[in-house]
Amino acid sequence: MLDLNQQAHQLAAPLQRHAEQFRAQVHQVAGAQVVDLGVNTPGGLEAGRRLAQVCLSGLGRVELLPGGEHSLGLPLVAVASDQPLWACMGSQYAGWQITGGGFFAMGSGPMRLLAGKEELLAHYELRQQSSVAVGVLESGSLPPEEVCRQVAQSCGVEPQQLTLLVAPTTSLAGTFQVVARSLETALHKLHELGFPLTKVQSGWGAAPLVPPASEFLPALGRTNDAILYAAQVVLWIDAGDEELEAVVGRVPSSASADYGEPFAQIFQRHGGDFYQIDPLLFSPAVVTLHSLQSGRTFRAGRLNLEVLRRSLEG
Repeated sequence: MLDLNQQAHQLAAPLQRHAEQFRAQVHQVAGAQVVDLGVNTPGGLEAGRRLAQVCLSGLGRVELLPGGEHSLGLPLVAVASDQPLWACMGSQYAGWQITGGGFFAMGSGPMRLLAGKEELLAHYELRQQSSVAVGVLESGSLPPEEVCRQVAQSCGVEPQQLTLLVAPTTSLAGTFQVVARSLETALHKLHELGFPLTKVQSGWGAAPLVPPASEFLPALGRTNDAILYAAQVVLWIDAGDEELEAVVGRVPSSASADYGEPFAQIFQRHGGDFYQIDPLLFSPAVVTLHSLQSGRTFRAGRLNLEVLRRSLEG
């Protein structure tokens, strides 16, 4: 596999060189390059699309497509990858909780491959070394010097070789990059169900680009609901019919006991504790599995636009 941090570094470079064009700002924090795409700047659609590309380390294509009745008229954020394991689990998945000095962020991007702090990465032997580190932070504030030094040390690089892109869920760019995770959520759900992701050869997913909310909880709810109730994912898998038929019905979000309410309400009902929510909820609304061995197709789930509409009106 190519050096994913180097690839992400190249993808992040235009956001730094042409920051004004993308309504972004670049800061040096303890020597690290910190790119603000929505904390103290407006950011935008193209900033969000490029942010999602960085999250995938360039191993996926991210597009903004026309929507229709199946998306409440909202445009669709579509993602396709022929390296879904490395792109989504190895890079895009927000599996690193980054804290320090009162700062908190969920970290994604290929820097995770360098730090190697997650069981998921160890399970699939997803690990690399690089002379640079690139990460994406979902946070409402910029990381302080202490955090930048800590992240660089965990990645085995000097702070000067670290690039962090930051956007909150309440921003347009932040909303875009979260909604771009439809494919990722399907893969993670399969992993939770014990299905080997090495069999997934290619994937495509799309979810409506919901408007950003001005406060954290509604923003969190809208982005999750876009995937839980309106995302569609298609996977091409090197597996037989029996294996796919046995798992497909358990993949969509509707298979969860927590399904059926706007996510913000589910979150509040569980006392604001993510870990109390049924982990099987976090998956797309509709999943289609194509067997590359037999040519047969297996589909499960359904769109639930009424819940998404309630989420947007709340």
